[in-house]
Amino acid sequence: MTKANDKNSTSVSKPLTTTPLFATNYKVYINHTDAGGIVYHANHLVFFENCRRDWFTELGLNGYFLETNDGQIQHFVVTQADLQYKRAILLDEVINVRIDNVEIKPASIVFYQSIYRQPAQNDTADNSKAILLSSTKIVVACVQNQITPDAIDNDGSHKTNINTAPMRPIRVPNKLRVAIEQASSAANK
Repeated sequence: MTKANDKNSTSVSKPLTTTPLFATNYKVYINHTDAGGIVYHANHLVFFENCRRDWFTELGLNGYFLETNDGQIQHFVVTQADLQYKRAILLDEVINVRIDNVEIKPASIVFYQSIYRQPAQNDTADNSKAILLSSTKIVVACVQNQITPDAIDNDGSHKTNINTAPMRPIRVPNKLRVAIEQASSAANK
């Protein structure tokens, strides 16, 4: 398990200069931008989410739901997002979205992520020339759905039994914990 240093735990992380745990490129399309060709601020979150989902897929996990041994479905919901915008992301450019660091807590996962503009074509091997566009600290809670459908009534209507809270926090699933710990230790070698 990779832990962020004390400075990272209270504010948005500064992107690490070491190799990220995961990085992938995305092309910026018109639907990501406003009329001036600048990515909407909320779409930074979309790129961060896509990156986490792609990393989970690479780890062989479903990025949104995991099933327990007893058939219960576990979900992941964002409970906190602290973003720092540094520079505009522009239409038609290719951005590099990274997972720089991960903290695993008992019932949540903290992701430190960043978005970079890639250097010019002839400088792609030199990551030190990449330009930081935004960074974030995103906390994802692990929860279990508490909404259970009741049987269909004689009149054909459906009723849903909702407990006092529709979801309850649960521990980070062991399968996910192990996969993240293995990926983190492999990246730190």
